[in-house]
Formats: sequence, C-alpha cells, structure tokens
Amino acid sequence: MTDTNWAFAQYENVRARLPSSQAHGACKRVPNLGALAGNFDVILLDAYGVLNVGNTPIAGAPERVAALQAMGKRCFVLTNGASFPASNRLPKYRQYGFNFTADDVISSRDALGAHLATLPPCRWAAMAPKGASFEGLTRFDLLEDAPDPYENAEGFLLLGSQIWNDERQARLVETLRRCPRPVLVGNPDLVAPYEHGFNLQPGLYAHRLADATGLEPLFFGKPFAGMFAEARRRYGNVRPERVLMVGDTLHTDILGGAAAGIKTLLIADHGMFRGADLRPYIEKSGIAPDFIAPSI
Repeated sequence: MTDTNWAFAQYENVRARLPSSQAHGACKRVPNLGALAGNFDVILLDAYGVLNVGNTPIAGAPERVAALQAMGKRCFVLTNGASFPASNRLPKYRQYGFNFTADDVISSRDALGAHLATLPPCRWAAMAPKGASFEGLTRFDLLEDAPDPYENAEGFLLLGSQIWNDERQARLVETLRRCPRPVLVGNPDLVAPYEHGFNLQPGLYAHRLADATGLEPLFFGKPFAGMFAEARRRYGNVRPERVLMVGDTLHTDILGGAAAGIKTLLIADHGMFRGADLRPYIEKSGIAPDFIAPSI
C-alpha cells in the first residue's frame, strides 16, 4: 500500500545511494514561508506538495510566490520532472496562477541533458510516456512491450513511469543481467503526491533495478548535487545562508538542500507527510529541516 509509511520506508531502504549530510536543522515551527521572507534572498521551491498536488494548485501558493517576487526575492522551481522540457511546464504554472519565467524553472531533465551532451553518440531507449520530448536530450526508442528496443539499446534513460509496469520492469532487469549497460535516471523521485495518493516514479524502479542486477544507475535531480549546482549558476553570488530550499520530502528536498549547504523548510500539510506526525520520521531518518510550516 502506497501510504506515507510505505513511501518513507522505500526512501530509507535506498539511503546508501543518497547523498550524506551532517547538517541537522532545528525544526523550528513557523506559520508559513512569509514569516521567513526577510531571512532569505533566494527561494528554491519543490513543485509537487508545495505548489500543487497533482494537477491542483495549493490554496494560497500563487499569492505567496507573487508576494515574495514583489519583495525582490528570486523564486525558482526545482522539479524532478524529466519527460518534457521545463519550458513545457510554464503554461501549467501560469494556469495555476504562478508568474515564473523559463529561467525560473530548473528540472532534473536539465542536469541529465547537460550530462548527455558530454557523451559520445549512443543508441538510447527510455522509460517514458508516449509523446515524450527529445528537446534538450537525445533521440531514444520508447520502452514498451516489444523486445527490440531493450535488446538494441546501448544505454537506458529512466524519464517517466506513466506507462511502466511490472512486466516491462522484469524485461529490463533480465536484459541488463544478460548484458549490462548504462542506466541514467532523469527523475530520482520514488513517489509523487497526487490528489488520490502517491504515484510511483522512475527512481523507485531504478533502485529496484540496481538491487536486482548489481548495476548502479546514475541519478540526476534532487537530492543529488547537480540540481543545486545548476540553481547556483542561475542565482549567482548569493551567500548559502540566504538561500532556502522548500519541499515536502525529507529524502529529496530537505536532504538535498542540507547537503548543498543551504537552509531548508519542510511543508507538512500537502505532500509526503500530509496528515502525519512528522516527529517519528525525522527521528528515524536523522534528516531534520531548519524550519517546518503547514503550507507556504
């Protein structure tokens, strides 16, 4: 059952593959992000569970971001979405009521694309939804039920799990056991919060793949360093203590921000931990945010 306890356990099970951090925040309770605005110049915002849940904007989130922008704060979205370019998300964010520019949206796909640009030509096959874009990446064959894309690929990209299933996972595992090849993961999330509950994400299948084959995938996105390095490139010379990562997940947003040396705010009411007591999860994981708020 994909509830909070189950999702948390999955992240704890793969902890050895995640970044480490010695930072331990004070878990100071604040009413909302607005209460912290004076302390920070740059705000890095997770999307799912912070700005929206599934396809529904969180009440008050567009107004909060607009108020921060009016104060001169740089607000960026850091999303572990890899099936489509970050620019494709702008119309949806604007439909939700957010006024982000293309430069304000940083996706794990950007980090993956930068890495692919350094590699020699290769025939890739991808876990991805139908119609997934090649923009900023490389051409790839879509992994579905036909065996040829699995057999002919020289490497695999895990971008989106919308059409993935256990049978396709088993085929990929069997293919890699027979002939190991690189696996690059464009979305390291294990789950994402939707209106009905949690949806399984490519990161979950990537870790299962690693457990089954002994191969170690290469991950792009939160909590890994490349995502935060790209954010630093965009916001420039701002002291780390003036940068805040806002997210709903301990093992991606909070751990990633802490490992990057910036402050963190955990949103409690809309994403990973909605309806749950945070204390046992913080104590068991040892991942403690600097601040906790019910919503932004």
